[in-house]
Amino acid sequence: MRQPCPLLFLSLGVSVATAALMTGAARADEAEALPTLQIEDRRTDPADPGRTEGSTSYGTDRVSVGGKSVREIREVPRSVTVMTRARLDDQNLTQLEDVARRTPGFLALSNDPGRSSIFSRGFELDNALVDGLPAPLSSIYGTQPDLAIFDRVELLRGPAGLFGGTGEPGGTVNLIRKRPTETFGARGTLEAGSWNNYRGVADVSGPIAGNGRVRGRVVGAYQDRESFTDTTDTQVGVGYAAIDADITDDTMLSLGVWRQEREGTPFNGLPVSTTGEFLDISRSTFIGADWNRFENSSNEAIASLTHSFDNGGRAEISGRATDRDVDLKYAYGSTAVDPAIGTTNLIAIQRAYEERSYALDAHYSQPFEALGGRHEILIGADWRRYVQTLDSGTARGLGTVNVYAPSSDIAEPDIAMTERTRVEPEQYGLYSRLTLRPVQDVTVLLGGRLSWYESTATDRNTGTTSTVDADAEFTPDIGLVYDLTDDIALYASYAGIFQPQTQLDEDGNPIEARSGEQYELGVKAALGDSGLIATLAAFRLRDSNRAVAITDSTRYAAGAEVEVRGIEAEVSGTILPGWEVQGGYTFTRTEYLKAATSTSGTTFSTYTPKHVVHAFTRYTLQNGPMAGVHVGGGVRWLSSFYNMAGALKIEEDGYVVTDLQAGWGFAPGYDLTLSVNNIFDETYYDRVGGAGLFNYYGAPRNAMLSLKASF
Repeated sequence: MRQPCPLLFLSLGVSVATAALMTGAARADEAEALPTLQIEDRRTDPADPGRTEGSTSYGTDRVSVGGKSVREIREVPRSVTVMTRARLDDQNLTQLEDVARRTPGFLALSNDPGRSSIFSRGFELDNALVDGLPAPLSSIYGTQPDLAIFDRVELLRGPAGLFGGTGEPGGTVNLIRKRPTETFGARGTLEAGSWNNYRGVADVSGPIAGNGRVRGRVVGAYQDRESFTDTTDTQVGVGYAAIDADITDDTMLSLGVWRQEREGTPFNGLPVSTTGEFLDISRSTFIGADWNRFENSSNEAIASLTHSFDNGGRAEISGRATDRDVDLKYAYGSTAVDPAIGTTNLIAIQRAYEERSYALDAHYSQPFEALGGRHEILIGADWRRYVQTLDSGTARGLGTVNVYAPSSDIAEPDIAMTERTRVEPEQYGLYSRLTLRPVQDVTVLLGGRLSWYESTATDRNTGTTSTVDADAEFTPDIGLVYDLTDDIALYASYAGIFQPQTQLDEDGNPIEARSGEQYELGVKAALGDSGLIATLAAFRLRDSNRAVAITDSTRYAAGAEVEVRGIEAEVSGTILPGWEVQGGYTFTRTEYLKAATSTSGTTFSTYTPKHVVHAFTRYTLQNGPMAGVHVGGGVRWLSSFYNMAGALKIEEDGYVVTDLQAGWGFAPGYDLTLSVNNIFDETYYDRVGGAGLFNYYGAPRNAMLSLKASF
């Protein structure tokens, strides 16, 4: 029997307390409308000047990703999207993969909820930031955080090496925590949807002591959902507590801790035919065993100390620690299917994974006057260390499953953990950025970083180790912003790439680190006075010295070079009072310019469609007898994409998914919304993969009813 997640009780407890407070307030004065959650002015809030909570807007002109403090988006010479709290709530976006599916330049390759692979500009993300501090991001180990505890998600496209050092060059995400508020407020959400999808969130914030100088916040969330795929289910729960304390008028201490648990019955996708074609089988088909299991638990803590000086300088030291444990065991199809026979061979894997990650950052920024302009210097240092321990094993020969009449009643094998490894990457760096305004309307950003990196991999069966290291690796980051008008800014940027590799060449030596650069040109504009922001960008990214597997060998060859080129356009924010919109178009082309073992000119990221369109809008009536009624809708269109599984080409021709929404804000602080996704019940594959697995149908038509309350 499935055991309930312990965080369910925390969530239910906070929900009951919130409901009791709401009932008491209503009885105290039934004639008085309940006030909405009070949030300080986002532009002047010292804890988080970029806060989006409390606003109904899908856009914001403030961002912190790509820097060490909140600044205007027009001052960032890169493509950036901010998924505001309003957008997250309106579309029921609860996992990072949900955000990636609706962000220009990003892509989610589907798996179980919270376990999808996230790509940007053709590269899979390997780290995710919380308040600017990194920890590993892994699809198979389900390390995506639930979004209930965050104010917003900031997504930057392209390399982020200046403040991150190593990392995949496609982009990065920065999740900004919800911070305690100076006035009391509470909110709750209850949701129920298709396939027994239930979710509850409770959130309470306010002053604790010292007339608001010490503030606290607690958030609890729990979700239990099945799937349109038979047997599959997922549960996730998170509990979060935070304290902000004004030690002095200029010094603030911020602390946050949270625990997340994710468990369920995983599904590894469907096989294809022996010719690479999709099989004529139901979208509910499950290939696996009823003993399939996945369990993940994580504990995280974050702290920062910030001080503002009278001369305008600002210093901050911050740290993040993460402790994650994963246990998984599941069976899945491994071979293509002869349509005349209908069977695929089964394989099972079992893994026990432990991860400890630590990150520290200290920086100081100082504005100064020179040559008639106001400039700024930023200097900083950071350190991070991960310890990743893995025990794993595989069982073959479990028999076959007929995909036309599948059964999950499969004998559970004992799997020996034959592979036992430990990987310990460590990095520290020094960085600096000079922001110059040599003439009016021109901003020049000159940044650079020196990184020291070492990673030791240990085979715990034999005790043998291998080491990859790099000393004083320089990563440049340069930008230029020209304010064409008060509302339009042109920009250009150049960013370097540094990514160590652990693969071994034919002589058994680690291959040298990847390098490269990205050039980007763009324009950002504020459209009208309502808060609508538009961006248009063109980029070219090159990634050199990539390792490529040598055929019929466990070794790799270096020297492959990849180029990614594209255009991205996005608009987000408020068109008119009550009318919100976010939409974008992406064109991406990826190819090998030079290949170590294959033909140059071939596609690099076959998963990445050339064309992607995202759009969502919502309008709320402001006046009259129907004030508070709102309607919305959105569309996602992806052109064709494919994967090569040996000689098999597995291709999805592309698809369009349309969503609709309607709701009613029936009282101040209260809202009831019905969302219907894939309203035309489009049948499509959301992900293509191998001959026997990783081919996932997209979700059929489904609905979600949400009740939100705040006071």
